[in-house]
Amino acid sequence: MRQKRLLHILFLLLLLPVGLFAQQDEKPTPKAQRHRDAMIAAEDADTTVVNDTTGLASRPLVVPDSVLVDSVSRFDANKVWIPDPNKAVWLATLFPGAGQIYNRKYWKLPIYYGGFVACTYALTWNSRMYKDYSQAYLDIMDSDPRTNSFMDFLPPGYDASSEAIQNQLKNTFKNKKDYYRKYRDLSIFAFVGVYLLSIIDAYVDAELSNFDISQDLSMGISPAVIDDNVSRKNAYGVQYVLTF
Repeated sequence: MRQKRLLHILFLLLLLPVGLFAQQDEKPTPKAQRHRDAMIAAEDADTTVVNDTTGLASRPLVVPDSVLVDSVSRFDANKVWIPDPNKAVWLATLFPGAGQIYNRKYWKLPIYYGGFVACTYALTWNSRMYKDYSQAYLDIMDSDPRTNSFMDFLPPGYDASSEAIQNQLKNTFKNKKDYYRKYRDLSIFAFVGVYLLSIIDAYVDAELSNFDISQDLSMGISPAVIDDNVSRKNAYGVQYVLTF
């Protein structure tokens, strides 16, 4: 009888750990339970959307990628335009005014195109006048009576047969020829100058596009007391304060 009781007690002691482990699996600790509840609530919040009108839960709303791309593009469009100086130089070199278009400084286009038009007109006018006076000078210098294009510059019925008038006309045509040749060359230099200026302006404009021009850049003038360590006396003056 006593042996049966001892065996019964030993059997109960063996079953006790198994029951404890089963209890732990069925009922987690309060900390684990709170963690599990929080995870379930987060999953429910991510996968369930409540309808504002009916109050019923519906399937999650899937946002297409195009909407995200459009929002990013709109955000980028609001940024300040910062052009590339090298690209601005290349565009201005290949086509006059393209650098200003790339920098979005459209108000400069009439200035440079007006300069190109003025230089082109001056070059065309001076070249034509130089050609005409050069031919007149060559005709009056030779002895062939058939080459008399210089007579087109004289009034009708003008007598240019005397030697004195001939010498005077030669000097006049020579001076006019040199005069228009000079301004023809200046027109070429002016055209090249406007072209180079448009390139330099495009580069400088693109380089200084992100230069700080806010109100933090300032200069202040105020009186100051200067301590002279040599004479041990204070000197009074004006100080300039640059803020940048």
